[in-house]
Order: sequence, then structure tokens, then C-alpha cells
Amino acid sequence: MTLLRDECLAAAFDHASRSYDTLVAANPGYHAHLRRSVRRLGLPGHGQGLRLLDLGCGTGASTAALRCVLPAADITAVDASAGMLRRAAAKPWADGVTFVHAPAERLAEAGVRGPFDAVFAAYLFRNVTDPDAVLAGVRGLLRPGGRLGVHEYALRGRRADRAVWTLVCRGVVQPVATLLGDGPLYRHLWRSVLEFDTAGRFARRLDTAGFDRIRALPLPGWQTGIAHTFVARRGCDRREDA
Repeated sequence: MTLLRDECLAAAFDHASRSYDTLVAANPGYHAHLRRSVRRLGLPGHGQGLRLLDLGCGTGASTAALRCVLPAADITAVDASAGMLRRAAAKPWADGVTFVHAPAERLAEAGVRGPFDAVFAAYLFRNVTDPDAVLAGVRGLLRPGGRLGVHEYALRGRRADRAVWTLVCRGVVQPVATLLGDGPLYRHLWRSVLEFDTAGRFARRLDTAGFDRIRALPLPGWQTGIAHTFVARRGCDRREDA
């Protein structure tokens, strides 16, 4: 199958938004893993005085993880799907959370401007057409030394990991999603993970994009070898090193 991209992918997420929270709630550890990835950013205190960008916030699960771990931070949450964003914005939030409708490639057009102290992106990069361009944009939005956290399905690279992922998708996720009328989106989910970078390759992509102090950390449970947290820092420009 051809992967969904850009407007087609946003439209598929629009349609799936009504049942998305129900499906992810059936994933053991989904919300706890997001909070773990936020904690791995190592940001100080409760986020007091920090500006955070939640890139690809969906229905707000990643926003809630940021809010839980860093309750005093100012959070800008962005998503390309209007339907997902409406679900997120309709939830009860304390002050300091702003939602913006925009694709990751066109943040400036939507008024999203840095500098941010950290950018968090959950399940985003395998869904963008040009991850290198998005990484360059993210780097430009970070203050010097700002941190990037990526929470993503990026396989370790073993044949067993691919087999487990396929078994979960074909045996559980896709049948339920098809009953809900969202089969194409979740077939995309399955295929997008198989075609995306391995964890090692994505770490190298971060290095090429100008990030340093890069760590690829596995997530626990059935997702070990399937999902990782990537933590990195905006490195200095070469002219800054001179």
C-alpha cells in the first residue's frame, strides 16, 4: 500500500479523531510511556519559566504528559489534523496551554515562533514527508542548548521486532480500526513503522541535523525493541564554535 501523506493523512486523522482516544487507551502503558519520555528530557523543576512546543499533539495525550510532568511550563500544542485538534482543545486544561492548527512544515505561517526551551514530538516523524526538513525547522525553533524529545515507533532492527509489530497490528489494531471505519489509517500505521528509520538510523539523522548529546532509549513492555525515546540537544552552529 502507498503511505498516507500530507492532506490525505490529515483527513484520515480527522475521521479517526472520534474514536482515537478509545483505541489508544487499549494500548498498555500508552500514557505512562509518554510521561516517561517527557521525564527523559531532564527539564528542571516543574517547568517554571519554560516554553515547550508539543509538535503533533493529536488529541492531546502528549500535551497531557507534558502538563503532568512540567505543570508550570507554557505549552504550545500543534497538529495538522483539525479534527484531532478539536478533540484536544475541548478537554479541560489549566492556563498556559495553547492549541494551533498547522502542519509541522509550516509552523511560521501559523504564528508559531521560538525560541522554545524544548520540543516534544510523539509519533510524528514517520508521518512527515521530509523528516530532515522538519528537524531543521525544529532546530531553528530551539534556543541554543534547547532539548528535543522524540517519542516514536522506531524498530531496533531485529526480525523479531518486525514480527511482533505485525502481529499486534494485524491481530488486534487493524480489525478493530476496520470496524470503526478507519482501516486505511491503521494500515498506514503498520506500514509506516516498517518503512521508517530503525532507532540507530534515526539517531544518526538527528546527528546530521545538528543535534548532539543524542540518546536512543527503549520503552518497556511489549514495545521494547519497537518504540523508543530519542533525547537530543540543539548543538552549536559551526560559526558559533569558531
